[in-house]
Amino acid sequence: MEPEIFATEEKKRIALVAHDNKKEDLLEWARFNRGLLAEHRICSTGTTGALLERELDFPVTKLQSGPLGGDQQIGAKIADGEIDFLIFFWDPLEPHPHDPDVKALLRIAVVWNVPIACNRASADFMVSSPLMASSYERHLPDYEGYRKRRVTGEQAGPAGEAGRFPG
Repeated sequence: MEPEIFATEEKKRIALVAHDNKKEDLLEWARFNRGLLAEHRICSTGTTGALLERELDFPVTKLQSGPLGGDQQIGAKIADGEIDFLIFFWDPLEPHPHDPDVKALLRIAVVWNVPIACNRASADFMVSSPLMASSYERHLPDYEGYRKRRVTGEQAGPAGEAGRFPG
């Protein structure tokens, strides 16, 4: 079966996220790349988004703060095809109460073949790519077999059937 193709437009939808200890690093990176970022649509988790909007002086779509569900909101946008790539300056040396959300966000980006930059160097390489200024055909993995798998009662949970609520 041929892979499904998802064409990104020239104007990218970029999610920017940073842990507290990495916010200043992301702000500095964003200031340096302000002109480029202004040509695209930016969304961010709450606190980071407010800082970016103030610093860059252009609108940023702000979701919830990461620990309040913002990471999961970005993950949902990725799954819905509403994010073209993720720049997440995360702090690998500091434990976070929402570490499972962070891991889930990074996992969902990999699941949907969305490019991820987790530090300044990878973000620099990503935004300096010639693909930034053009359309790009991203191959979506074929999950049809996974979707059609047989679900047993034990896997289905208390509703007795996957995806169905009791009552």
